[in-house]
Amino acid sequence: MTYIEELFSLKGKTALVTGASRGLGHGIAQALLGAGADVILVSSNEERLESAAEAFRSEGYGPTTYRCDLTDRDELAGLITHVEQHHDKLDILVNAAGTTSGHPVFDYPDEDWDNTFRIHTDAPFMLARGLGKLMGENGGGAIINITSINAERGFPGNPAYVAAKGALKQLTKALALDMGPHGVRVNNIGPGYFKTDATQASWNDPERREQRAQRTILGRWGDASELAGTVILLASDASSYITGQDIYVDGGWLARGM
Repeated sequence: MTYIEELFSLKGKTALVTGASRGLGHGIAQALLGAGADVILVSSNEERLESAAEAFRSEGYGPTTYRCDLTDRDELAGLITHVEQHHDKLDILVNAAGTTSGHPVFDYPDEDWDNTFRIHTDAPFMLARGLGKLMGENGGGAIINITSINAERGFPGNPAYVAAKGALKQLTKALALDMGPHGVRVNNIGPGYFKTDATQASWNDPERREQRAQRTILGRWGDASELAGTVILLASDASSYITGQDIYVDGGWLARGM
């Protein structure tokens, strides 16, 4: 193995990815597996979770799975206990699970507001608090939170999502400061528009699809595989001096002016 290969290798590392049964979480899990990590796939949907695991196994990987409803604090505690009892260590935590629920602001349901924050903000904090301690006790690790360009820009009709992603962005900076002395690095990846189940409605509308493509510098949507390089960078020793940062993988959406 060359120096560069070793620098980016995740061989011998254990990672946990929430939201791993589909979308960006699935793509992130695939990237980590491909770089050599042992990966724990987490999702609230058991059927999709097992389907994703079987697909990975057919490619020669050996992920494990754990079903967890991230809106339930007791189940989150159970996930943390499971990792402590069944895995020698944890090196990488990726909080990729997400939900989105658009409604007019004056009719926005309390339940959707609460669930959005539970998944995007509460769960990442509780998992970082519980599993970050385990990382610190075993020499450190990397936490990657998946935010969004919505952490920087207001989008219409979905105040909970925009607010929760903004909160997660700042939570990451607080966690980086508090966990740095324990050898745990914490960073954000902020995706732009990617074709996933969550964005299917926009993708299926030719006008909206083109509008979003033209907001980027590259003139197109992203593919989940295009997060792989950034994920591996932040999960590996190649980023040993990077913490508390926001890296946007958005085709240039945020940088574009006129």
